[in-house]
Amino acid sequence: MSDNQFQNIVGPRESIRVMETLRRGASRRDVLAMLMAGGMQATLAGSLAGMAVTAHAQTPRRGGRIRVAAATSAASDTLDPAKQSNQNDYVRCNMVYNGLTTLDGSLTPQPALAESFATADAKTWVFTLRKGVTFHDGKALTPGDVVFSLMRHKEPATASKAKALAEQIESVKATGPNEVTVVLTTPNADLPVILGTFHFVIAKEGTTDFSTGIGTGPYKLKEFKPGVRTVVVRNDNYWKPGRPYLDEIEFVGIADESARVNALLSGGMDLVASVNPRAVARIKSTPGYTIFTTQSGQYSDLIMRRDMGPGASPDFALAMKYLFDREQMKKSIALDYAVLANDQPIDPTNRFYFKGLPQRAFDLDKAKFHLQKSGVTGKVPVVTSPAAMYSTEIALLLQQSGQRIGLDLDVKRMPADGYWSNHWLNSPVGFGNVNPRPSADALFTQFFKSDAAWNESRWKNPQFDQLLIAARAETDVAKRRQMYADMQTMVHNDAGIGIPLFLASTDGHSTKLKGLSPIPLGGLMGYSFAENVWLDA
Repeated sequence: MSDNQFQNIVGPRESIRVMETLRRGASRRDVLAMLMAGGMQATLAGSLAGMAVTAHAQTPRRGGRIRVAAATSAASDTLDPAKQSNQNDYVRCNMVYNGLTTLDGSLTPQPALAESFATADAKTWVFTLRKGVTFHDGKALTPGDVVFSLMRHKEPATASKAKALAEQIESVKATGPNEVTVVLTTPNADLPVILGTFHFVIAKEGTTDFSTGIGTGPYKLKEFKPGVRTVVVRNDNYWKPGRPYLDEIEFVGIADESARVNALLSGGMDLVASVNPRAVARIKSTPGYTIFTTQSGQYSDLIMRRDMGPGASPDFALAMKYLFDREQMKKSIALDYAVLANDQPIDPTNRFYFKGLPQRAFDLDKAKFHLQKSGVTGKVPVVTSPAAMYSTEIALLLQQSGQRIGLDLDVKRMPADGYWSNHWLNSPVGFGNVNPRPSADALFTQFFKSDAAWNESRWKNPQFDQLLIAARAETDVAKRRQMYADMQTMVHNDAGIGIPLFLASTDGHSTKLKGLSPIPLGGLMGYSFAENVWLDA
């Protein structure tokens, strides 16, 4: 119930009178008495008084200052959009910059600095820029800023973290006073999704010193000390009416999770990222604090290389997938901060998730059948590490289940340091960990395409590759959805990847902080909390 919805029920004049009374500190009982004094029937007045209090509580308030802690901080902290590499950078750049598009709670692209975008063939895209937008120094947004910001990712000297994505951009040109045309090397219906991700925000044309953070975003930079802290203040000329709500945000990084939680509960922080589920009960039981959960597509996966070792047998891979007791893993390992996965990488928050794919169940009989058919005997080493979240706990449960069908899994625990370079992609049977990606295409391209550098199980399927390329060019959403459903089915059936759970991100915050809603790119509202939150009185 919003203030506007309440106004529609009682009329603008009565709504203003009630809301002004609430702002002066009136209670629900006071509002009830006021409505009844005006001749309203008691039952209706009681219902409307409750609606008014709810609407008042949910109306964002301007003002106030908060302190926020991310889980990372380094001397390499940056305000250069091309150089962002962790959640600390993503949050900071979202405070001061905007992209042409932004991604909503289903990761669907919505207009931002571009008020509209259109294509006829998914190869040539026309973006119409929003008028009246200015940078923090007063300069008006122009097509030249967009051309500069997008094309610099292609320059080797920039060393952009998004260079691989930008390679598909053939040209970006100003084609009108408020129009930019982007031409791709090959069609991609996901371009507006890509341009809504962190690296593709818009900076001023010709910028060489990014440490001043001059953007079009909701906050202006007041202080930036890499590895120490960032302080931003409200941009009063922001193009979104009424946003942002806060006067100032101080943003720091605290690497140690227990130290972040202690900083929150001692009152030193108002919002902290990446809380371990085992700390949730402590936060919730402390008056004035609670948690905010974002279900996303993050997963830790069992990798069975198809080109060597036991995974060379498709039956061994199937046997291992049937050994996943997903419900037990969800409850005992993730403490219910996860949803069941189905051995394919597209999670239920994704608009192309195929919910019609039958859930693979825990089935010892089928696991034993496929194990015997595979001919695999003796000890099977399984490499795990804290670097791949929950991998050791998942492997130990698999080990217990394996004993019941005559499978001897030897869990090899490796330290986090050096795991990704020494063990991931190299072990015949091991674990990976994949962070949320903005699109189905990004996941399939990076982790399942036959020639992908990060094709973890070395699964190669020409039909899958053809579908992947065709889906990029398909502008009919229904046809595209069917293509992605077919690809999810292929991975589920044949790839050497077992995905038991999609993991949630958990943040802790003061109950006075309002306005958080999940965006499944990651915690902290997909790192875009800054322009959306406010402090309750």
